[in-house]
Amino acid sequence: MTTDTMTRPLTAFTHVSFDVVGTLIDFEGAITGVLADIAREAGVTLDGEAALSVYREARHDPEAGLFPDDLGRCYGRIALRFALPDSDALRARVIEAVGDAAPFPDSAAALARLATRYRLIAMTNARRWAFERFSQKLGQPFWAAFTTDDTGTEKPDPAFFHAVFAHVESNGGARGAILHAAQSQHHDIGVSRRLGMTNAWIERRHGQAGYGGTLTPQSVTEPDYHFHSLAELADAAEDAAQG
Repeated sequence: MTTDTMTRPLTAFTHVSFDVVGTLIDFEGAITGVLADIAREAGVTLDGEAALSVYREARHDPEAGLFPDDLGRCYGRIALRFALPDSDALRARVIEAVGDAAPFPDSAAALARLATRYRLIAMTNARRWAFERFSQKLGQPFWAAFTTDDTGTEKPDPAFFHAVFAHVESNGGARGAILHAAQSQHHDIGVSRRLGMTNAWIERRHGQAGYGGTLTPQSVTEPDYHFHSLAELADAAEDAAQG
């Protein structure tokens, strides 16, 4: 873990807000897994990281749609680039596979530990139908949850964060008592800093080149806390509570 000596201690927070897809849920593994299956069935050799790069480009298109429904359109772009078969059935298969993506191995246990100390808030660019599946796999740990269907927008739009602030404040909390934990520099770490939040970068792609399926940030924001897994954040919270 790295942190600035002036950063507020983890005991100062009452809530932790989380990006879900990419931080708690391994959406890249789901994408590359279903693409590998389709490629094998078609007798095509596919580089998973190269496919994620095409997904990242397609996701950046303003007409991409909402996650994971956007995977149908994005699969069409991937299929064209790598000579994979394309059909409505295959597009639906990819959407379903990513909507059913698994948590990272440490996510559920770490969330359960954190839930003993904080109110947990999900903030996801996924649609509500997919989030409900993800939450079930994570053990339903959230005090509150916000999806694109609820907010009408996607991170990094500050309006998404302000919806969370309003909910916390209407329930007696304070926005300054929310720690934001996320993997994406583009969607979360940069904007949370601009909004004055303390943040924790969960760098899931530590040791891997590039940004995978996540949009490349214009610049990298130095986080308040920096971990390589959610378990490390849970460990740090417990250490802080024990003094």
